[in-house]
Amino acid sequence: MFGYDIGISGSINVLLWRIYTGGVTGMDDFLLKFFPNVYVKKNHAHENNYCKFDDEYLQLFTSSLYLAAIVASGGASLMCKKYGRKPTMQAASIFFFIGAILNVSAMNLPMLILGRLFLGAGVGCGNQAVPLFITEISPPKFRGGLNICFQLLITVGILVANCVNYFTSNIKNYGWRISLGGAAVPAVILLVGSFAIVETPTSLIERGKKEKGLKTLKRIRGVDDVQKEFEEMVRATEVANQIKHPFRELMKKPSIPPMICGTIIHVFQQFTGINVVMFYAPVLFQTMGFGSSASLLSAVITGTVNSLSTVIAIFTVDKAGRKKLLVFGALICMVAQCTIGVILKKYLTETSKVPNSIAKVVVLLICVYVNGFAWSWGPLGWLISSEVFPLETRTSGYFFAVATNMLCTFIIAQAFLSMLCHMRAYIYFFFAAWLIVMSIFVMAMLPETKGVPLDEMVERVWKKHWFWKSFFKSSDIERPKAMVQLEHQEKPNQ
Repeated sequence: MFGYDIGISGSINVLLWRIYTGGVTGMDDFLLKFFPNVYVKKNHAHENNYCKFDDEYLQLFTSSLYLAAIVASGGASLMCKKYGRKPTMQAASIFFFIGAILNVSAMNLPMLILGRLFLGAGVGCGNQAVPLFITEISPPKFRGGLNICFQLLITVGILVANCVNYFTSNIKNYGWRISLGGAAVPAVILLVGSFAIVETPTSLIERGKKEKGLKTLKRIRGVDDVQKEFEEMVRATEVANQIKHPFRELMKKPSIPPMICGTIIHVFQQFTGINVVMFYAPVLFQTMGFGSSASLLSAVITGTVNSLSTVIAIFTVDKAGRKKLLVFGALICMVAQCTIGVILKKYLTETSKVPNSIAKVVVLLICVYVNGFAWSWGPLGWLISSEVFPLETRTSGYFFAVATNMLCTFIIAQAFLSMLCHMRAYIYFFFAAWLIVMSIFVMAMLPETKGVPLDEMVERVWKKHWFWKSFFKSSDIERPKAMVQLEHQEKPNQ
């Protein structure tokens, strides 16, 4: 669902560009209804290459979803804790379906934006529940790869959206309605599929359903001998249930390390510059002189690279570790962005077109960039933030991570077109500088979480880190009283 919307957001801009250049004259009604300022710009023969789409309403169309997602993820955090991960995913599909229906039947801009807000509510609920669900049902040694399936399906959604737009871009009058309405399909798939999956054992135990939690744990592990893992879950949830105000608990000193790392990873993820590529790559291809169909085809190519490259992370993250992939991915993205910036600075002026041979090089570099992002910062941001929080603050802490992601995505989506207009090719150097900063942070401040069980994250990760261990005083390092009592109880033989 999330990926399809990202793909549609970018590809709608291509449709607007094609109207601008006279490629789809029958879609003037779309412009007049939703973006009249862009319709007026259509009559200007010599528009600045970097400023053609500097329109606040067009930016609002893209970014309004993320404001709604921030609010929805807060409610979804509470829903996850009180009712479970599974109902939250079902709510996500319903919100998204309503948004798709509103968009496909939109008659004016307010109705279009309202649909985007419902889509945002669906994205917020889904992004809150799904990574937690995957993390909690996964065995520790496979947790990284399984969690990255979340990001893999985001990339598949982007690719599907690009393919849909490639075929609907020539349909006059209602091609855009088919593209926007297609969002209902993944919403229905999620809703129907959610009835077939189980609730996580951790969530069931946390809400007092121990017997059902044990039964579910046996089912997802495929064996009956799960008593040790079950007892560890029970001990962790009993400690967690002593915390009556998890959001207040996040303000305490021992919660600061996971809070900082779990949220700043999402700030960095969005400031890699990925939205420059995935939201507006088709427009960039058009600017560089590709034909209207070729620009959409180029988006399909980058989407394919994105999906295939994410598979690399699935098979390497639990072997190489999180930190290595993040650093090497950042270096690849930085080199690609700097090279693109140099090329555009040299060849793309306000009114010129990039030579065809050079444009092909830029497309290749964009594919290199997408490859580096897809097996590093793309999936690992969601993975790391879903596993670093202890159970007592997991849903509340993860809410801040999701909200941070949505907020930064909103900022980039709302500001990018204006930034492109004013910074021009230098925008690529802006994001490259961020990649240097985040690489330094990862090497120095981010602990490795590969293979560490969730309930041992504090003891084995945070309290042993050279810097973050200072946030745990001697009284904090001692096990909570309830935990000590439980640990001294006789455990069943395994």
